[in-house]
Amino acid sequence: MPKLTVEGVGQFDVPAGKRLVNALVDECGIDQLHACGGHARCTTCRVEFLDGEPSKITKAEQDVLAAKGLAGQPGVRLSCQVVCDADMSVRATSRLEGSGRQDAGGRPADQMQPEPVEWIER
Repeated sequence: MPKLTVEGVGQFDVPAGKRLVNALVDECGIDQLHACGGHARCTTCRVEFLDGEPSKITKAEQDVLAAKGLAGQPGVRLSCQVVCDADMSVRATSRLEGSGRQDAGGRPADQMQPEPVEWIER
């Protein structure tokens, strides 16, 4: 099982292959935002990688980060587009508390969205 470390929160065992956005909520108890439901459209689920950032990125994530002007920021990723397949350490930067939103958003599906999923090297 991969280890997920969340700065200021702790270290957690996460099922291999689980989407990071769901692991943050389920295993870590983080009030992680995911307004678009995990479809790589809104960037509310972003995190900052401190260690263990995956080298692959989905085309959908790359496109939305570029469109929102976030592509050049080191370690900034969309948690809805990251699969927990190795140990990683993140800072949860986009949380419900203090956001002014009513809720975090609809629960993202267990499988990566949007289909088709196209992985590219970063």
